[in-house]
Amino acid sequence: MKRSFRTANIAAVLAVGALGIAACGDDEESETASTGTTSTAAAETSKGDGQLVVGTLLPSTGDLAFLGPPEFAGVDLAVKDINAAGGVLGKDVTQVKADSGDGTPKIAPGSVDKLLAGKADSIIGAASSSVSLSVIDKITSAGVVQFSPANTSTAFDTYDDKGLYFRTAPSDVLQGNVLGNLVLKDGAKNVAILARQEAYGEALADNVEKTITDQGGKVAAKVLYSVDATSYTSEIQKIKDAKPDAIVLIAFNETTKIIPGFESAGIGPEDVQTYFVDGNTADYGKDFPKGTLTGIKATYPGAELKDDFKERMLEVDPKLKDFTYGPESYDATIMTALAAEAAKDDSGKSIASQLVAISRDGEKCETFEACKALLADGKDIDYDGVSGPVDLNDTGSPSKATIGIFEYEDDNNYKNLEYITGVVE
Repeated sequence: MKRSFRTANIAAVLAVGALGIAACGDDEESETASTGTTSTAAAETSKGDGQLVVGTLLPSTGDLAFLGPPEFAGVDLAVKDINAAGGVLGKDVTQVKADSGDGTPKIAPGSVDKLLAGKADSIIGAASSSVSLSVIDKITSAGVVQFSPANTSTAFDTYDDKGLYFRTAPSDVLQGNVLGNLVLKDGAKNVAILARQEAYGEALADNVEKTITDQGGKVAAKVLYSVDATSYTSEIQKIKDAKPDAIVLIAFNETTKIIPGFESAGIGPEDVQTYFVDGNTADYGKDFPKGTLTGIKATYPGAELKDDFKERMLEVDPKLKDFTYGPESYDATIMTALAAEAAKDDSGKSIASQLVAISRDGEKCETFEACKALLADGKDIDYDGVSGPVDLNDTGSPSKATIGIFEYEDDNNYKNLEYITGVVE
């Protein structure tokens, strides 16, 4: 089932009765500026070398490693499609790849050095917002585009990114709205939130709390835990003491340790309605006994994954089991190439100068080949991607987004309940 709605302002979580929108992963706080002027990148462009090089800064290791395979596959498939359609500026697109990790330990700065040495014009990644925050200055100071398929931290809405940061995942303001409304819609009146103590976890927890309390619900406990924690006993006890009728767990792969802790405390998913977010929505079929997660609900962004696109991703990587953020990675890569074609140059600043323009307000097209042909005819284009409409606002974030609401079954994997498309004005 699909529904759509309109929300008035990305800067505030609205108290609306209908469900909102979602988003993904991040880690630690970073100072932000008050500009976020992505659209101004057109002012200063530099000449590229004529060959578009796409770098990938995505997780091969760490707690978000389950996101790596679909994200890498999305980029690989996009490059394949781009080159099959004649490449960019008459040459094949090439790649240079690196592991972002999850921020513990911090391997991303060294990986960025590798990508820059490989002459990347645009870097797709990172998945974790905290990892992106740790390297955004290094990337943008080099005049290279950073384009994340999965960052959702609100920090990027106002970050002084030199007009070079973009994302295909919506802000956590939206995920907080949809999650809070989902919890209330299900009838919860006394909610507990357990979240990672970092930019992603804290911001998402704050926005869930705001949505719930604005509509008359109660958040009895909001407990944060260290990303380096090895035990969650005291935090779980605080959640139990709140006597919640619903628990929101904002986590990464540490979910595999926290859920058994909930069960031991008598507040497991079979006892208390539990909710996951994009950071921990994964296939846990090998991690828990059958039925452990039955009934848990979850949200993450992205349009419905069509069977034909899923099959194409499997052709790239036959071992794929999760497809989360694969479509967003594909779209980020296609949009990078289209922006280079529109600018008639492959430098980072030239690409950035056209990314917003090719994403909206032109003639609609859905493939690189079709969009490239329109550009060659001198037409403005509006690329609609496999992850949704991907209309970017002037800060480089989606102004439209689709999110899925999912529910876990007895096999500890999730199935879709509905998709919701939202517009941010």
